Order: sequence, then C-alpha cells, then structure tokens
Amino acid sequence: REPGGSPGAEAIRDLLVKGAADRWSPVTETLLMYAARRDHIERVIRPALARGAWVVCDRYADSTRAYQGAAGGTDPGLIAAMETFVLEEVRPDLTLVFDMAPEAGLARAADRTHAETRFESKGAAFHARLRQAFLDIAKAEPERCEVVDATQDMDAVEAAVWRAVGQRLGHG
Repeated sequence: REPGGSPGAEAIRDLLVKGAADRWSPVTETLLMYAARRDHIERVIRPALARGAWVVCDRYADSTRAYQGAAGGTDPGLIAAMETFVLEEVRPDLTLVFDMAPEAGLARAADRTHAETRFESKGAAFHARLRQAFLDIAKAEPERCEVVDATQDMDAVEAAVWRAVGQRLGHG
C-alpha cells in the first residue's frame, strides 16, 4: 500500500494520513509521498520484481498526480520530475481505477473505524477534483488504465478486475 508498504514508508504514512487536513501543504505532501514511495520501491517492489514476482500495489504514482497535483494544486512539472527520478523504470503494466461518486466513496470511508481520516476530511470539492483526475489519467493512458465501476456489488467488481487482469496482462 502507498504510502506505506515498507517500515520506513509506514513511518512516513503516519505523518501523511493523520492529523488536520491542512497539516501539510500540497508540495510537502508530494515530497513525503515520493520519499515513502522510494523506500517502498527499494525495499519491497524491486526485490519482488527481481525474484520474478507480480507486484500488486494499492495506490502508486497516479495517486500523487491526482491527490497532490490535480486536487491539491502542486505543479504538475514538480510531480513529473519526482516521478522520473524516484520511479526510474518501476512502472505499472496495469492500473485499475475504481470509480464511484465522491459522496459514495466518502460514505464508505466513514464506515471504516480508524484514525486515518486526513484526506477524507478535505471535503466534497477536493474529492470531486480527485475523481476527475483519476478519470483523466485513465483516458490519457488507456493502454495501461482500466476504469472499474465500483458502485457494482462485490462479485461484479471482482469479475471486472479479473477480466481486466486477464485481458491486459495476457493471462485470461
């Protein structure tokens, strides 16, 4: 998961997901996200890929483009530069975008009981920009991205995921 996935990245996650919505500026969030991501890449993702394993990651660079960039206002040039230097060649073959109205997503998040509410507390307008950013990324990169209607029941969402994995990665 990102931020997180390695001990160092999990420590940075605590800084990012807890506290007041305005705890960090969007630029500071971007720097923290990429610090966590780099640790995750170095300690978990690259070693797994070197072993020939498949890597499934809950969030990655598109999330920074959407959260800190489109929804938060960080300059896309800074994000692109960070992406180039931090990710290097570690890029996803398939990205699934689970789509639903922001209100429904926020309601689901509210049903969870944990202290990680910083991003959820940023409000409906932020989450509307966020949704549009993910849809724009998927539209701009259809060879990599698949949009899944997350309003469907769990079985239908699961079927859509496996269909996308099979079609996009040639195993179905």
